[in-house]
Amino acid sequence: PSAELIKPKLAPINEGGSELLNKATAALDEKSKLEKSLKDLQMIQGDQKTDVNKDIVELENKVAALKCQFEKTLNDSTATQKFLEENLVTTKHDLLKVQDQLSTAEKELEKKFQQTAAYRNMKEILTKKNEQIKDLRRRLSKYEPED
Repeated sequence: PSAELIKPKLAPINEGGSELLNKATAALDEKSKLEKSLKDLQMIQGDQKTDVNKDIVELENKVAALKCQFEKTLNDSTATQKFLEENLVTTKHDLLKVQDQLSTAEKELEKKFQQTAAYRNMKEILTKKNEQIKDLRRRLSKYEPED
């Protein structure tokens, strides 16, 4: 019996126990709510990261597409410019040929014109001389003695 006296006896927890139980239950409920909120936030954050990653990928794709389009436009522009330069050179050579041909044609025309004018002048001179000779023959024939 003396050993039992030495052991302290636990006091019953009936007093204030229900209040402690209510607080523990409330704390567990709060913990569950907080864990659920944390999971929801993590899911939202994960979704946002996914959305942000999708947006970044979309932007990278758009930038790549724009870069390709710019390079194509630049290459097309360069090709067009090169074609136009070649076309300009060819046209310039053609123009020089035509100018040379025109100059030659002008010289030939001037020569023909001069020849034609000289021919007309010569013809007029010869015609006048011929008329003079005929006139002289007529006059001389009047003075010839008749046989």
